[in-house]
Amino acid sequence: MSVKREDVEKIVQAIGGKDNIEVATHCVTRLRFSLVDESKVDKQALDDNELAKGYFSTQGQFQVIIGPGIVDKAYDELIAITGGQRATKDDVKSAAIKHKSPVQQFIKTLSDIFIPLLPALVTAGLLLGINNLLTGKDIFFEAKSLVEVYPQWADFAAIVNTIASTAFTFLPALVGWSAATRFGGSPLLGVVLGLILVNPGLMSAYDYAAALNEGTVPTWNLFGLHINAVGYQGQVLPMLVAAYVLVVIEKWLNRKVPDSLKLLVVAPVALLVTGFLAFVVIGPVTFTLGNWLTEGVVWLFDTVPWLGGLLYGGLYAPLVITGMHHTFLAVDLQLINSTGGTFLWPMLALSNIAQGAAALAMMFVIRSQKMKSLSATTSVTAFLGVTEPAVFGVNVRFKYPLFMGMIGSAIGGVLLTMNDVRAFAVGVGGLPGFLAINVGDWGVFFTGMAIALVLPFVGTFVYGKIVTRKQAAAGEPIDEEDLAERDVKKVENAQSPIPNTGNQVVSHTASAKTDAPLAAAAPASADAVNVLDLASPIQGKAVPLENVPDPAFAEKQMGEGIAIEPAEGRVVAPFDGTVAHVIDKSKHAVILEHATGVQVLIHVGIDTVGLKGNGFTAHVATGDVVKEGQLLLEFDQEIIKAGGYATISPIIIPAGQDIVESVEELTGDATEGQTPVIRVHLSSAGV
Repeated sequence: MSVKREDVEKIVQAIGGKDNIEVATHCVTRLRFSLVDESKVDKQALDDNELAKGYFSTQGQFQVIIGPGIVDKAYDELIAITGGQRATKDDVKSAAIKHKSPVQQFIKTLSDIFIPLLPALVTAGLLLGINNLLTGKDIFFEAKSLVEVYPQWADFAAIVNTIASTAFTFLPALVGWSAATRFGGSPLLGVVLGLILVNPGLMSAYDYAAALNEGTVPTWNLFGLHINAVGYQGQVLPMLVAAYVLVVIEKWLNRKVPDSLKLLVVAPVALLVTGFLAFVVIGPVTFTLGNWLTEGVVWLFDTVPWLGGLLYGGLYAPLVITGMHHTFLAVDLQLINSTGGTFLWPMLALSNIAQGAAALAMMFVIRSQKMKSLSATTSVTAFLGVTEPAVFGVNVRFKYPLFMGMIGSAIGGVLLTMNDVRAFAVGVGGLPGFLAINVGDWGVFFTGMAIALVLPFVGTFVYGKIVTRKQAAAGEPIDEEDLAERDVKKVENAQSPIPNTGNQVVSHTASAKTDAPLAAAAPASADAVNVLDLASPIQGKAVPLENVPDPAFAEKQMGEGIAIEPAEGRVVAPFDGTVAHVIDKSKHAVILEHATGVQVLIHVGIDTVGLKGNGFTAHVATGDVVKEGQLLLEFDQEIIKAGGYATISPIIIPAGQDIVESVEELTGDATEGQTPVIRVHLSSAGV
């Protein structure tokens, strides 16, 4: 496929001309721009451009969808036309951040630092919940704990507590690693700095308050200046600032010190200077600021608890939509380590439950089988603490489920704050959330949980029925575009109720080399000329493209297909064919071409081009001829998750292929013996 220079020139003009382009790069599907002024974009001109399949703006980047296989050619033309320098995705991301307000930049930075830490913190919270069950009084026995009644469990509980508390005890080391990575420094130096601040030779921060009251706080005499020899266990702010200072010093030294001396100079000097600053200035100042922040939040919720619960409980879901919710993780951790518990996190748990209940109610409101399935699956993830699929896939789309969830969590939040319900750790923000709640608060928390379950469900169900009846009476569509636009009914488990009429079917499923059970090829529909059934090249559970957290895929601007939640880190060829394209550096995507001419894009994860190939291994190259079931790529899901990227992987039949008449997704779950399938209906030209 070729790219017309004039089409690229029109794109340049549509986005405001070359003077409006700060930095430009591309990934496997789209051109990515950091623009001087996005208001200059002529969206109508982009709509009229045949080369541009779509466009959207996100996180300060303006992205134009071109399509796999030709986007690199379009980028080459773009560079030739504008005379600009080639750039990486990180260059565009860095330039885009400059257009954000200071508050947005701060929020984005905190999100980038804390998101990679969530698996460790949530795991620690769950384990602390188990320890709570073992050691809490009045749970199983009156006025006694389980380990008091059964002493043989005491050491088991002690080991669980040791494992669980480690992440919080050494939290500065975790923050140091993530913050140094985010600021562009050495992650190892960040870890070492964090360990310095929790060195066992220092008094633990947990003992500081008692020692202060007794006047026994140990100090260092630094030439007449007395510095508290106290650690910063569980503290967030001191480590954030110290990590930033460390990276600034490290970068400066890397620029000034000759390569032959860097090993002897950069790390020792950076750690020594930052360490002194951390104990002398950074630690005391940020510790005080953190206490002021904690006292301010506590004052608000102590003075007007119902207002705090109403606002935070009701507005947490919109915070998720904007991404600002990650900011409050730092406040939660500060509250836990300063006061012994956080009253914010229990409201988070109720908000997740409320949004899940609203999404679940939509399963009984709408008639679209696709949306019913989406409502059911996303509600389960919300109940388990991950609300983004439910919020973005269902509730925001219909609006009223979002507001019903907000009402339910707001009322529940008022109940919790009026009764000072607190969590002693950050756990799973859903139904299992009670494990992180203080045992004495369980009764109130369960009442709040019931409110968050019942009110949003009933409100969404009743209001939804009223809305759908009015729409039906007025003859308006009730979100059944998938049923109206296709005469082939989509069914679960990759099985079709349409009888085989004898039309020719070209059916491909992955070979036995994939070591996974396969579904039988589904029969063709009555109006098909040729049908190509493609088993998913990635084993896992298929979900609708609408669940993909990327507008280019979710809005099907790239084409039709399915998305896979991987069960393993392997990509195999779904048919005999040719490798049309492999992203050499990042290795996160591959395009295969079938003998009929049909191309399929396999894109592992979302925005994983940012990993620059870390965690990916390519076993084929562009132009290779491959056999069905042959290993194409391998990827490490843990590395993808640790980098803050989603592992959900779109399998797309790119738009614009003349040979393709239509595409149908037949979802399934390989872990249950059902292979996800994409059915491609070919035009007569492909016979």
